[in-house]
Amino acid sequence: MATYAIGDLQGCFRTFTHLLETIGFNVGRDRLWLVGDLINRGPDSLAVLRWAMQHEKSLEVVLGNHDLHTLAVAEGFVEAHRNDTLKPLLDAPDARALLDWLRTRHMAYAEDDYLMVHAGVLPQWSPAQALACAREVEAVLRGDGYREFLAHMYGNQPNHWSDDLHGMSRLRVITNALTRLRVCTPEGGMDFRFKGELADIPPGLIPWFDLPGRKSVDRTLVFGHWSALGLQVRDNLIALDTGCLWGGALTAIRLEDRRVFQVPCASEDAIKKIWRV
Repeated sequence: MATYAIGDLQGCFRTFTHLLETIGFNVGRDRLWLVGDLINRGPDSLAVLRWAMQHEKSLEVVLGNHDLHTLAVAEGFVEAHRNDTLKPLLDAPDARALLDWLRTRHMAYAEDDYLMVHAGVLPQWSPAQALACAREVEAVLRGDGYREFLAHMYGNQPNHWSDDLHGMSRLRVITNALTRLRVCTPEGGMDFRFKGELADIPPGLIPWFDLPGRKSVDRTLVFGHWSALGLQVRDNLIALDTGCLWGGALTAIRLEDRRVFQVPCASEDAIKKIWRV
């Protein structure tokens, strides 16, 4: 048995199936960890979700910002963005079942020495606290009040963690950290404006994973979301979003030996932007 963590799919189903062939994925033997943003922007979100739901016994999935955005669009709380590609999914006869399946996935997942999230973990959080916070959001998404949560989850404030936060403010901070975080202030405040490469980070901001005193350093963090960051494999850090959607590669890593597998983005999956080389 092997466990493969795979970067952001974003509806790139052709590339995904090519990667599964490349790693020799055996649905009855192996496991996949998907780091979120399964859908949107790429051409075949419907096929990705149908495949994932069909093979859920072989998967661990965390939700990303595009997955939550899709749920909010489906419920009518926000308009679809110009570059969204959600219509075939939302118009599908099995859309309700697929979206209900999606909203019951993890916000964070831990196993052995690994902790998987979509975007980041606040430096103030230990692994146990990150998981506990994730469970708070999961409980709301899986419960009868999920529509109210989706209606009010958007916003950049508050941008600092406090144990005293409660209600929607608390849920929003947790959601933003797990699905949108890239950089922080030295005090741990989240900044959502920067999306570029490490060399271009403005003064006064630090990648969340490099903040001194981060309390989750005793786990290996597995995440995606930050395509401009590219592949990063460190002792306690694995970043897997390598810009497939933008014409880059789709990346998998076998957790048992950290062997990396990559396939180029299928021409049908890439949107019209040139990935850096």
